Amino acid sequence: MKAQLAAEQNRAGETPGPESLLRCYRTMVTIRKCEERLVRSFQAGLIYGGCHTYVGQEAIAAGVSADLRDDDLIFGTHRGHGHALAKGLPPVELFAELYGRAGGASGGRGGSMHLFKPEIGLMGTSGIVGPSILLAAGAAYTFKLVGSDRVSVAYFGDGAVNNGAFHEGCNMATVWELPVLFVCENNLYATEVPFATVTNERSVAKKADAYALPRAVVDGNDVREVYREAGRAIARARAGGGPTLLECRTYRQRSHAEGMRETGYRTREEIEGWKTSDPILALRTSLTDDRVAAAGELDGIDAEIDEAVEAANRAALASGDPDPRTVLDHVLGGHDRDGHNRDEE
Repeated sequence: MKAQLAAEQNRAGETPGPESLLRCYRTMVTIRKCEERLVRSFQAGLIYGGCHTYVGQEAIAAGVSADLRDDDLIFGTHRGHGHALAKGLPPVELFAELYGRAGGASGGRGGSMHLFKPEIGLMGTSGIVGPSILLAAGAAYTFKLVGSDRVSVAYFGDGAVNNGAFHEGCNMATVWELPVLFVCENNLYATEVPFATVTNERSVAKKADAYALPRAVVDGNDVREVYREAGRAIARARAGGGPTLLECRTYRQRSHAEGMRETGYRTREEIEGWKTSDPILALRTSLTDDRVAAAGELDGIDAEIDEAVEAANRAALASGDPDPRTVLDHVLGGHDRDGHNRDEE
């Protein structure tokens, strides 16, 4: 087992090659262009409820998902568009879901914060802070019980690490050596509350030491770092080596949710300063500097994705509204389509 674990970690701990980097670039640009389209759609009144964008954090979902299989499971947050797209959700299903259309990933039932598509391993994003941690640990426990080499991933923000779920999940995962990756997207703010004001230990990773939980800290705006450390952790989990906490230090470039203020709790100078280390700009620069791709090739990828995203948006808008007769579908203990109470049958 130790030899297998060491071999898996060695292979997975490598820096991504040219093809992997270009795949990550495509994923990151797809997320960014989808979010930019959704911002415009929100402003046009097409989105019901909140809309929390992933702008500035694309390297994390792209890097983590690079080594995930289709049957691996992820549990996301209210800021879950990037998680869903990186796991394989088609943009048209993301758009349709936010527009409340029948063609959405959840049939128009979930909206922006509650994306769900188990067919691709997307086990739900949530507006509650921190539930992904225990849900992913539970899924990993199932994998261990049945002898599977599948892995689960929990995404959560810095605001979740002071919740009991974080500490309970870390403890349970290490005691039972569960195949789970805890990914903290530390963007410095929980809604509009600076992380530095709510804890004396400002390193999320160090909090894992109390549970002897293996951990790593990466620049969440550098997809190479995320790819390398996430790959190592995922391979370790598959080989029976247990859980890992990955703290990805990043920054949310837009407001907590569309329609909310961007400044007041942070300065415009801070926002603009972080934009200079934008993850897509950083990757694009390194790809051209390292001669992995010419600027013209990357421009072509951008244009191709932009066209695909706009086509997906048009298709989503053309999708019909959900059939009112299905309103009670998927409701445990509810009624069937003919109005019969299932509890009485």
